[in-house]
Amino acid sequence: MTKLSVNINKIATLRNSRGGDVPNVVQFAKDVQRFGAEGVTIHPRPDERHIRYQDAYDLKPEVYTEYNIEGNPIPKFIDMVLKIKPTQVTLVPDSVDAITSNAGWDTIKHKDFLIEVIKEFKSNGIRTSIFVDPDLHQIEGAKATGTDRIELYTEAFAHQYSLGNKDAINPYMECAGLANTMQLGINAGHDLSLDNIKFFKENITGLLEVSIGHALIAESLYLGIENVIGMYLEKLK
Repeated sequence: MTKLSVNINKIATLRNSRGGDVPNVVQFAKDVQRFGAEGVTIHPRPDERHIRYQDAYDLKPEVYTEYNIEGNPIPKFIDMVLKIKPTQVTLVPDSVDAITSNAGWDTIKHKDFLIEVIKEFKSNGIRTSIFVDPDLHQIEGAKATGTDRIELYTEAFAHQYSLGNKDAINPYMECAGLANTMQLGINAGHDLSLDNIKFFKENITGLLEVSIGHALIAESLYLGIENVIGMYLEKLK
C-alpha cells in the first residue's frame, strides 16, 4: 500500500490570512494522523507566507507517523532540517517568488551541490528525496547524487489526465521502471487528487508515498477531512 502524507501548507495559509492561530496547524496535523494519514508534509518558504519555520519545530513532537519537510536547501532550511531531523527531507528547487513548486531539479547540472547536501542529511539519519520531472536522464542524475528516493513531479500528468489523456502516465511509468532497477525509492506529488490518484497508483510500480495538499484540502471543504483521508487510503490500497 502506498503511504499518504498530507501536506498542511494550506491550513497555515488560512491561519495566516487572519493573523491568529485558527485553524491551528499542530492540531490539524494531529487530527489527520488520527484519521489515518501515514505522514505529514510541510513546505516552509523563506517568506513564511504559509508554514512558518517555528511551525516546523512545533510539529516535531506531534508527528508520530512520518514527518516530511520539503524545500529549497538554502542555508536557513538546511540548518532547520538538521536541528529537527524529520523522517524525510524532500529537496525542491523553488525560486523565492514561486507561488508553488513548478519544476524538478536539473540533477545533472546541480549534481555536485546535491551530493554535498544529501550527504549531510544522510549522515544525520534523515532520508532524502529529490523532486524531479519525469525524464529518464534526470532519474539517472538523481541516482548519482546518492539520494534515497525521488519524488515525481506530477502536474503534467494531472493536467493531461483531466483532459482525458491517459497516455500522460507513460513517461512516469518509464521513470518508475528505471528508478526501480536502480533501487531508488519512488514518491510522487503535485495536483494529485481523488479523481486521478487511483489511476496513477495502479500504473506506477513501487510507488512508496504520495504527498497531497491542495486538492485534499479543497475536497475536504465539501466532504470533510476525515472522510477524504479515508477515500484516499482506499484508492491507494
